[in-house]
Amino acid sequence: MAAPKSRKAPSRDGPRLSTDSKKPFKAKKKSGEAAGRKPAALQLEDDVPDFPRGGGSFLSRKEREEIHAEVDAQFETEDRESKKKKTKRKQKRGPTSEDDLGSLFGDGMTGKLPRFANRITLKNISPGMKLWGVISEVNEKDLVVSLPGGLRGLVRASDAIDPVLDGETEESENNLLSIMFSIGHLVSCVVMQVDDDKKEKAKRKIWLSLHLSLVQKGFTLEAIQEGMVLSAYVRSIEDHGYILHYGLPSFTGFLPKASKDENKGPELKVGKLLQGVVKSIDKARKVVYLNPDLDMVSKFVTKDVKGISIDLLVPGMMVNARVQSTIENGIMLSFLTYFTGTVDMFHLENALPTKSWMDSCTKNKKVIARILFVDPFSRAIGLTMNPYLIQNKAPPLHARVGDICENAKIVRVDSGLGILLEIPSTPQSTSAYVNVSDIAEGEGHKLEKKFKEGSCVRVRIFGIRHLEGLAVGVLKATAFEGSVFTHSDVKPGMVVRAKVLVVDTFGAIVQFSGGVKALCPLPHMSEFEIAKPRKKFKVGAELVFRVLGCKSKRITVTHKKTLVKSKLAIISSYSDATDGLITHGWITKIEKHGCFVRFYNGVQGFASRHELGLEPGSDPSSMYHVGQVVKCRVTGSVPAARRINLSFLMKPARISEGDMVKLGSLVTGVVEAVSPRGVVIYVKAKSFFKGTIPTEHLADHHEHAMLMKSVLKPGYEFQQLLVLDIEGNTLLLSAKSSLINTAVDLPSDLHQVHPNSVVHGYICNIIETGCFVRFLGHLTGFSPRKKAMDVQRATPLEAFFVGQSVRSNILDVDNETGRITLSLKQSCCSSTDASLIQEYYFSEDKIAKLQSPTLSGTEIKWFERFKIGSIVEGKIQEKKDYGVVVSFDDCADVLGFITHYQLGGSCVEVGSVVEAAVLDVAKVGQLVDLSLKQVFINKVNNESSNSHSEKKKRKREAKKNAELNQTVTAVVEIVKENYLVLAIPECNYAVGYALIYDYNTQKAPQRQFLNGESVTATVVALPTPATMGRLLLLLKSVADVSATSSLKKAKKMSNFNVGSLVQAEITGIKPLEMRLKFGVHLHGRVHVTEVNNDNFVDDPFKNFKVGQKLSARIIAKADSSNKRTNNQWELSIKPSLLSDARVIGEDFTSEDFNFTAGQRVSGYLYKVDSEWAWISISRHVKAQLFVLDSACETSELQNFQKRFHVGKVFSGYVLSTNKEKKLLRLVPCPFSNRNNHREQQKIDDSSEQKLKDDVTAHMHEGDILGGRISKILPGVGGLVVQLGPSVYGRVHYTEITDSWVSEPLSGHHEGQFVKCKVIEIAHTAQGSVHIDLSLRALLDGMGVHGTEDLSDRNANCKRVEKIEELCPNMVVQGYVKNITPKGCFVLLSRKLDAKILVSNLSDGYVDNPEKEFPVGKLVEGRVLSVETLSKRVEVTLRASNAANDEKSRIDSLSSLQIGSILSGRIRRVELYGLFITIDQTNLVGLCHISELSDDPVDNIESKYKAGDEVRVKILKIDEERRRVSLGMKNSYFTTVNGIQVPSDEESDELIRENGYGDETKLMLPSSSSHGIQHMISDNESEEDAALAQAESRASIPPLEVTLDEIEHLDEDNMIILEEGHDDEVKNVEKNRKRTKKKEKEEREQEIRAAEERLLEKDIPRTADEFERLVRSSPNSSFVWIKYMAFMLSLADIEKARSIAERALQTINVREENEKLNIWVAYFNLENEYGNPPEESVLKVFQRALQYCDPKKGPSSSFSDV
Repeated sequence: MAAPKSRKAPSRDGPRLSTDSKKPFKAKKKSGEAAGRKPAALQLEDDVPDFPRGGGSFLSRKEREEIHAEVDAQFETEDRESKKKKTKRKQKRGPTSEDDLGSLFGDGMTGKLPRFANRITLKNISPGMKLWGVISEVNEKDLVVSLPGGLRGLVRASDAIDPVLDGETEESENNLLSIMFSIGHLVSCVVMQVDDDKKEKAKRKIWLSLHLSLVQKGFTLEAIQEGMVLSAYVRSIEDHGYILHYGLPSFTGFLPKASKDENKGPELKVGKLLQGVVKSIDKARKVVYLNPDLDMVSKFVTKDVKGISIDLLVPGMMVNARVQSTIENGIMLSFLTYFTGTVDMFHLENALPTKSWMDSCTKNKKVIARILFVDPFSRAIGLTMNPYLIQNKAPPLHARVGDICENAKIVRVDSGLGILLEIPSTPQSTSAYVNVSDIAEGEGHKLEKKFKEGSCVRVRIFGIRHLEGLAVGVLKATAFEGSVFTHSDVKPGMVVRAKVLVVDTFGAIVQFSGGVKALCPLPHMSEFEIAKPRKKFKVGAELVFRVLGCKSKRITVTHKKTLVKSKLAIISSYSDATDGLITHGWITKIEKHGCFVRFYNGVQGFASRHELGLEPGSDPSSMYHVGQVVKCRVTGSVPAARRINLSFLMKPARISEGDMVKLGSLVTGVVEAVSPRGVVIYVKAKSFFKGTIPTEHLADHHEHAMLMKSVLKPGYEFQQLLVLDIEGNTLLLSAKSSLINTAVDLPSDLHQVHPNSVVHGYICNIIETGCFVRFLGHLTGFSPRKKAMDVQRATPLEAFFVGQSVRSNILDVDNETGRITLSLKQSCCSSTDASLIQEYYFSEDKIAKLQSPTLSGTEIKWFERFKIGSIVEGKIQEKKDYGVVVSFDDCADVLGFITHYQLGGSCVEVGSVVEAAVLDVAKVGQLVDLSLKQVFINKVNNESSNSHSEKKKRKREAKKNAELNQTVTAVVEIVKENYLVLAIPECNYAVGYALIYDYNTQKAPQRQFLNGESVTATVVALPTPATMGRLLLLLKSVADVSATSSLKKAKKMSNFNVGSLVQAEITGIKPLEMRLKFGVHLHGRVHVTEVNNDNFVDDPFKNFKVGQKLSARIIAKADSSNKRTNNQWELSIKPSLLSDARVIGEDFTSEDFNFTAGQRVSGYLYKVDSEWAWISISRHVKAQLFVLDSACETSELQNFQKRFHVGKVFSGYVLSTNKEKKLLRLVPCPFSNRNNHREQQKIDDSSEQKLKDDVTAHMHEGDILGGRISKILPGVGGLVVQLGPSVYGRVHYTEITDSWVSEPLSGHHEGQFVKCKVIEIAHTAQGSVHIDLSLRALLDGMGVHGTEDLSDRNANCKRVEKIEELCPNMVVQGYVKNITPKGCFVLLSRKLDAKILVSNLSDGYVDNPEKEFPVGKLVEGRVLSVETLSKRVEVTLRASNAANDEKSRIDSLSSLQIGSILSGRIRRVELYGLFITIDQTNLVGLCHISELSDDPVDNIESKYKAGDEVRVKILKIDEERRRVSLGMKNSYFTTVNGIQVPSDEESDELIRENGYGDETKLMLPSSSSHGIQHMISDNESEEDAALAQAESRASIPPLEVTLDEIEHLDEDNMIILEEGHDDEVKNVEKNRKRTKKKEKEEREQEIRAAEERLLEKDIPRTADEFERLVRSSPNSSFVWIKYMAFMLSLADIEKARSIAERALQTINVREENEKLNIWVAYFNLENEYGNPPEESVLKVFQRALQYCDPKKGPSSSFSDV
């Protein structure tokens, strides 16, 4: 069989084989043209007429035939030439062209035999193919898979792990692939994507997926059989085994742990991909059990299953096959009955087949093979018989890429294809194949002549085909010449030539001569930064590069000339860095303390700042830049720590030992410059050093260090500077006196440090766990946090600062690790001398001199006039709140200051001259502290006037002068920021000075000292001129801090108990408490409620002052657990407690929370915000007052925060309590709970009692309250006003303003404070409260003053509250509530509405009622009729009145006379007569059927119709029963006893003049006890009684209905029957009983519909009105739903639920639709307000299913919800 034509890779949609898919393009074009010409030829042969226009031909038939012949001959010639070219091309290509070899044969089932075996190439591989491969590389983000034919595929991490396992694996994403997969792992994969063939062949990538959902796509539970091999992921690890995932959702798997133990394989983890043999199948549970035994997997052969499809063929599946035939480069096998596949020569049993390999492959020979690939589209299948792959193992590789074999043996020569070689290797030889293109040029067709089987050749391996275990070699001479052939040949530091391939913004990609590619990053393309790299590097240019590094086959090179041409040794590993080595590197990072330098292969070193050769104070970035190539010297290296120390100084400076400056030595220096980080010093030494003083090292005190830096100028000379560290030629210096004075004792080496010694140092770094203290050089100790502070209240960062001078106690020295452990606790490191305070005044003196360098000598000596203790004279310049300012005539720039404490009780005036004693002098600020106390002034006077002998004087001074190290008791005179000015009474009031902190406590929180306080101190320095004659002291509180301070504190506190009387001193006064101190450093407070007994007064602390001593009694111990109280004692100074000495014990700590509703309490306000005022009733009980409870006037509510200020006394009455929080709710006025009619009782004090309980107890009908508008309801809804935190009331639209105004809501807005009156409070059975309010100012108690026009205003503002107050023709006002085409309804008052027919809206025609009468419009009209019981009122807005009508209406029976002839209109037609409305009245009479005509009337309904105008005669009037009998017989109108009968035209005119049409209702203004105006005799039928009852239910107030319905309902309510006709009526009704019963049922339905329309227009306003409505219509779902909606509007959700439950129980079981409506409303309620909504709706839905008909059930309604 001929091989199929070569073709391109087939598409999915079309067939994969096509014989002409590779035909020449021209041939196709010709055939296409020929096909296009055939229709034209047929057209010429037909007798088609020529058309002159549009393409007609003028040639004859003969001429046309000649032309066609010439064209055909030309085409034949071209066709022959093309065939010749094609034949030559085929001959050149040879019989085994690459395209033919790359074809896929998939028609094995048709009986055709291919010429070549199926082979996968880049041309025929397509998405969807299933391939078998072996993992050759495992990278961080992808896998590299070696595929058949030497192809290379990539698997992304997302395609390697099944998505179902995302988040279940415990490993991190970076290590996941390396843990789950390994090199040599055989996998089945599916092709996902192949890069476009437009790319270069080497760049095209094949993207694969290992997802089992794709590999095992066709598997189902029915297709799986025991013994099959399946792949699976480990999904989870359980106690007894592993849950497996096959990639398919239809079934899952399980692997028992016993099977895993037997396998003795690697440990299985979640996400691991494994293979196993199906052990058993549980089809019920859809679980497939696996056995992962590797031996069983490798030996399993797929059974021949009937009907197996190609989708079930998986790469790697082992099958029994039979040789069908041999082909040129392989064999064809048949397997599984239906399938055929091919095996190419590289997958035969023998890895080195010779030319006689076909002899061993006889037809029908049985073999074992594994599926190599499956193409489901062409049905091409490739197989392998490789013995390693048959055993399910990857073939071993014994050769490496780049190896050169000198004597490779030729095994087989394939003409036109290549040669097969055997390369000697251990433990066994390796087969290699050299393609024809990799042999010498031009020798592709002479292989048999040049290469003989058995001869040896020299070959170099440049590739590996891992799946076949085959090496790929090359014989070209150029392959042996290049230095770089593979990645393994690349070494860091190599200088190579490379060709530029790509230039981009990231750099350039270059290629070595051997084909290896590398990256030259953008910074390495040149010595300097390149803006346009494409100009520097041209594509195709060959340049010289140097290899920087080779890692993971990623090679980076540099083109920097300095590096490329460098002849210095390179550093490619940390072990290459030897001391003194000089090499080149490039800077990668610059920091303040040095530069980071990179070398080859990623090695990095660091050059510290002093090794950079910088000028002192300069920045490294000013001299160097990132990317710069530098020559550096290795000064030290630690390969294990990957650390290299460098220096940019090639030769270290050589200095003689005599000129060397050593650590700890003292030098003199001159300021050269001041930098941001410190001061640059020119050191006066022979070696001309330069040094730097960091800012924090200018002084021991941080404030002085900052001031010193700000005033220093170049040229200032430091006499003494300590050398802390030496960095090259730069010195690190310090001007701290504490270090300079102890320079001899400062250690510079670990051996100089001794435990239990105290050494000065400075803090160089602070971390959360402690502080690092440095001495000389780099000698550093560490103080843990617990050893750094005596009290662990603050962190080290809060207690210390970097550069701080400290005294450290050496605790431990570890010579092995070189660690020094220190303690910085003040208790063991306190100062013992005056060094710190002396340095303070020395630094102050330096700063003062630097601040005024240009002053004259006399000006500098100004302070000599103000000696400590001398008397000076000054003038009072100004008085301040904190003291008096004094000026001096002879020293204008110097100011004196006298504190209030130093006035000594003297009263001074501005401008007066005083003599004062000098206590302190501040040179920096030129400020003198003075005192007018007599003890200081008298002391000076006594000394000057003393006339005793010199001997006595010396004795007296000996007694009174202070001595060194003497402990004295001093009094605080002045408290400075950093020190105290003290007076020592025992030393003749000598003035002393003491710092309030020590070295280690400079930043720690300091103790607060008060004027007049006594302290203990030690004299540490006597007065000297250097300190201006100051006596220097050391406070005992600063120096003497014992390590057992906590024990001492406990001992101090144990001396006091609750009830003890103590002497205390006031240290501070606040509005609500007074701070005291007592005992030994104990602190307490007196709460504002603990000052007086029971009387509360404003500002109870006004008679107390700071420093005052008083007696107090302890009422509670200090609570150390409460950090907010700062460990304070609770004290009381109530006179009753102080006088009762027997009060001792714990009684004060307990306080009963015993408060009742209405109880009056008092307290002090301690907090006020916009909503609440908080009151302190006692130490533990708090109360709160709501803003709306504080007043009823709006002005007072607006100024709530101003009226209630902190500290004010407030008295109120308890409304509610919360014992758990000890909180009260107060109201300002007393109250009684009249609303609930219950006696005042003790409020429940359970923990569950909340403040909201009984929050309306203080509200009563008629009360005037303050409120805040919460919401403005739309239309005429009115206002919702907030009365309390959770209490709201409603203001009706008519209760907003006093007078009837057009827009009552104008001027009102949400959040506005209003004054309102409680009109009505309604309490429901469920506990909810409804409050009706009014904002009308004219109501009683609303604050209207004056009675001049009160009557007129009341008349204008009158509201009709009761229907009994209305009468016909009464003028009323109201607001339009709603408008309909029939008329409108008007709000007359809070409880009354009125209806207005459209005919009564105006005297003229109303075109658009909704536009002319919008909702809320103010109207004025007259009352037409009033129904008291039904509460129905009708009003007209017509301007005409009764006085101007020519014929007034007749509204009473007394105005009618028997025998009068009147006109009327038939209202209704009944079987027994006509109901007639008498014109110009509101009366309706009955004309019995016997009075209709003189002749009998057969069919009354056909003769008379409603609306007909008739004349009637009044026959009888029964005023007692209120009935009128009428007659219409003609005989009544022939003679009327002299009375003229009006004509029909006149009657019509009267009707038109009065404006009454067909829709006019005539109502009888009378009432009945049952609210029904239907006046039927006592013997009315049962049906009429039922009808009357239904009508009464329909007339429940205050509902609105459409006016036509009201008209229809009222017809029967306006009938007047004659008593004499009762019997006839009964007879007629009995004869038509059945008909009447049917009509009654229809009428009942109409009334129900009317009820619904009534409720749509006017919703009842109270729960009681709804209760009356649901009692009258218990089966109406509409009424119940409106009731639920009303409760929801009040935010009473539980009440709405209870109404729904009542409705479901009340509605008759026959009314299924009505109940269903309730269920739907219940669904909507829970969906909106349920918690959570889904569960609430589901519960209601389940209940509904139990009660409702399943066919009509709520399922559809539930879906709608």
